[in-house]
Amino acid sequence: MIKILIYEDNLARQEALKFLIQDQPDMELTGIFENCSNVVSQVKMLSPDLVLMDIQMPIVNGITGARLIHENFPGVTILMQTVFEDEDSIFNALQAGAHGYILKSTPPAKLIEAIKDSLEGGIPMTPVIARKVVEVFRHRPVQSLHEVSELTEKEMSVLELLSKGMSYKMIANQYGISWHTVNGHVKKIYEKLHVNSATEAVAKLKEKHFR
Repeated sequence: MIKILIYEDNLARQEALKFLIQDQPDMELTGIFENCSNVVSQVKMLSPDLVLMDIQMPIVNGITGARLIHENFPGVTILMQTVFEDEDSIFNALQAGAHGYILKSTPPAKLIEAIKDSLEGGIPMTPVIARKVVEVFRHRPVQSLHEVSELTEKEMSVLELLSKGMSYKMIANQYGISWHTVNGHVKKIYEKLHVNSATEAVAKLKEKHFR
């Protein structure tokens, strides 16, 4: 079962997400909270696989919550949800450790798909936000470009597919290999590029293409 923890302050949205998650045979809703004031203790107690995090909440918002989760529980996937494509807020959330974001207007079926893709290594992100991520890496030493060149042909192919938003499962199906083999390639990519997330890895690849 995929354990989902939700942070959302809108009561109507809370109920909608609750029924949607509980209706999934392979998902379990572990809790819903209206802000991140106790996020560290809550995540520690409930041990979710994925946190569906609202950006705008009272007291302690989703960006701070994402940062605290990433620092204390780096293995937990964080998927941000927002009403508008506020570039600065979304980018700040990605910098804080979020693995992607979705709009609250996303249809239920697409939301479930985004949750599963995120857990399989996908990166829900629009080109506009991806470009902003790249801008950060442009200020890093040119060494990062050499790091990308050190990837093997297979590793480069996997990274290219990740940059197109494909999940580990989709990549595995395309190459006729197992999910674990794809995961192994991604770990090697992280090591060679000196990054800790798919977002950073894709940013380095895009940086190389844009230079």
